[in-house]
Amino acid sequence: MKELSVNHLLGIKYINENDINLIFETADHFKEVINRPIKKVPSLRDITIANIFFENSTRTKLSFELAQKRLSADVINFAASSSSVTKGETLVDTVNNILSMKVDMVVMRHASPGAAVFLSKNVKASIVNAGDGAHEHPTQALLDAYTIREKLGDVSGKKVVIVGDILHSRVALSNIYSLQKLGAEVRVCGPKTLIPKYIEALGVKVEPNLRKALEWCDVANMLRVQNERLDISYFPSTREYAMQYGLDKKLLDSLNKEIVIMHPGPINRGVEITSDVADSKQSVILNQVENGVAIRMAVIYLLASKIK
Repeated sequence: MKELSVNHLLGIKYINENDINLIFETADHFKEVINRPIKKVPSLRDITIANIFFENSTRTKLSFELAQKRLSADVINFAASSSSVTKGETLVDTVNNILSMKVDMVVMRHASPGAAVFLSKNVKASIVNAGDGAHEHPTQALLDAYTIREKLGDVSGKKVVIVGDILHSRVALSNIYSLQKLGAEVRVCGPKTLIPKYIEALGVKVEPNLRKALEWCDVANMLRVQNERLDISYFPSTREYAMQYGLDKKLLDSLNKEIVIMHPGPINRGVEITSDVADSKQSVILNQVENGVAIRMAVIYLLASKIK
């Protein structure tokens, strides 16, 4: 059996194109499984997985939990807000205490960039990064690229624009890494204050004008405005943002071609995209959510096969 070149999924930066393609091939198989009347396989009956979320999450947490249960793994959920972390316990101590209960894999979301890498060096378990601060969110990037592949047949040669708050977005960075590894061309678009200074060093062009960006691309990934991360004002108002960088049906219909619309969710309807765009036939937002379960099943299954 083919296997991953890594023992953890810490970020797209640390995996190669063969790893991504192996994850996609495995996800194809699991997608078939989750569309059957009986949606479970006994693949990981002997594996125990801990989901440790130090930041709030609905979709990612549910998606991982569902993926784990579909594979018949034993699952324990840990929310930091109601744990000993609030009493001052360190991250390594928290996780080691959980691992002493014979846990094989940890899925972790943490506010600090690099937390997953740090953990992988300090505990004996397979680590899956479910988002670390504004750094990476590898499974989101994998499901995004997988959705593009499903919709357009191939990622290679496609033009993808990522629109919005690039500066605070772990989704943007992971997407840039994965799309480039798969041969796509990437541009970013958003307010100048929300574009990182280093972005062009990653081989990404900046297109400040939304219409020009949309005329160029095959796929537009519209990022959420992350109000919880905006401790200072990066743009005058939400209304002004929506006028300059929001996508409505009128703008979408005025393009001389059909483009694929993506959004990692949750959507601020009327800000990044209007409801009629989110619910249009060009939107693959719900496909992304469905594919998220298959991709996470694939990642967990492939990493678990290296534990045994």
